[in-house]
Amino acid sequence: MVRIRLRRMGAKKKPFYRIVVADQRSPRDGRFIENIGTYDPMTDPPTIDIKSERAGHWLSVGAQPSEAVARLLTKTGITDEEGKLKAVEAVADEAEAEPEAA
Repeated sequence: MVRIRLRRMGAKKKPFYRIVVADQRSPRDGRFIENIGTYDPMTDPPTIDIKSERAGHWLSVGAQPSEAVARLLTKTGITDEEGKLKAVEAVADEAEAEPEAA
């Protein structure tokens, strides 16, 4: 199974995380498929930078976010509280609205 999870980087006692798409069986800091963002908890407020279109793509093809990444996706507004993509819903709403206007 493919998961979206955090990969720890940075120095000792100064963590910095990359948000990566990886196979569930690979180690935490091991092989990954794609890097889709970063998370820096040491700044005030914590810095979250996620490529929303890539995260949406991976979620739409069945990748499961870890608990920590699910919270980050909700904070950034990519998903709602139930874990559903907001971007996909917005695109679907726009596609439905266009035929009505024409």
